[in-house]
Amino acid sequence: MISKKKVGFAVVGLGAIAQSSVLPAFAHCKQAGLVALVGGDEKKTAQLAKKFRAKDRYRSDQYAACLANPEISAVYIATPPGAHAGLTIQAAQAGKHVLCEKPLAAKLADSAAMVEACRKNGVLLMTAYRKFFEPSALCLKRLIQGGDLGRIDVIHTAFSELHLPNVSLPWMLDSKMAGGGPLMDLGVYCVNTTRWLVEENPVEVTAKSWIHDTVRFWDVEQGIAFRLQFPSGLVVQGSSSYGAVLSSFIFVQGTKGWLSLSPAFPFDENRILTGKIGKRQIYKQFKVTDEFAPEVDSFASAIQDKQPVEADGVQGHRDMIILDAIYEAARTQQAVTIRY
Repeated sequence: MISKKKVGFAVVGLGAIAQSSVLPAFAHCKQAGLVALVGGDEKKTAQLAKKFRAKDRYRSDQYAACLANPEISAVYIATPPGAHAGLTIQAAQAGKHVLCEKPLAAKLADSAAMVEACRKNGVLLMTAYRKFFEPSALCLKRLIQGGDLGRIDVIHTAFSELHLPNVSLPWMLDSKMAGGGPLMDLGVYCVNTTRWLVEENPVEVTAKSWIHDTVRFWDVEQGIAFRLQFPSGLVVQGSSSYGAVLSSFIFVQGTKGWLSLSPAFPFDENRILTGKIGKRQIYKQFKVTDEFAPEVDSFASAIQDKQPVEADGVQGHRDMIILDAIYEAARTQQAVTIRY
């Protein structure tokens, strides 16, 4: 067998997710290698480059120079969503492939522009949906797609995290940077994962948002609940909130059985899948695993083999369409038809 050269990556944005998960993942990657870091704080960038053995480093205003580096074939964008579009379009124009954190953008028009820029320039765009590579989610999908649960009419799902003053990241309450509140940050997991599990797209939504702390939550919602209607008749009841402790679940009800995965979405907690299918009791434990390395490696392999990726930019944009419809439904208090 011929050994393939690793795909060189630059990581753009060196905040919490990059430091805790993205940068450490490269040590476990077989097809991807970390070449460079791009950050706003020179001292921090230098320290992280040394720690994670990145050969090159650039300031944020040197992004063009980073993209000109021939050792870099792809960028992992880990900045707040408000910066995703500009960074992605610039990378695409330089012929670099893009793996971008979720949500794909802060605005629907931006995600559309990102998809078009990557298509026009012939580069891959992947949305960082790590659930596609996580064992408990894959197990749940196999059972659903295998017909073990029978017809599924209802799925309940939620993802919440308590946003604390002077502790949580302040930009997450800035609509220009975050695109919205917990729906954009957390609810996107509920939306994307459920439609990935059933391989179907919702066509209508109703929703209601709320704000209890009007001093801090003046620009984005504090919480939101939504109901997605699918062509098959499936209903997904979802919610996300910045006013509740860290918690998440997916609960699937079918004619032959039920399954519950909790916690469903954090990457640093053990997961438990419970349920009952017919007379068979189900109890499976899934230990914490690196969800970022297989995600990055999958993208690198697609680049090497010139193949498409499952969690591509189109899927990320499709979720943006759904999130936009949820916000419209909450604002108008009317059912909104989702048009792709």
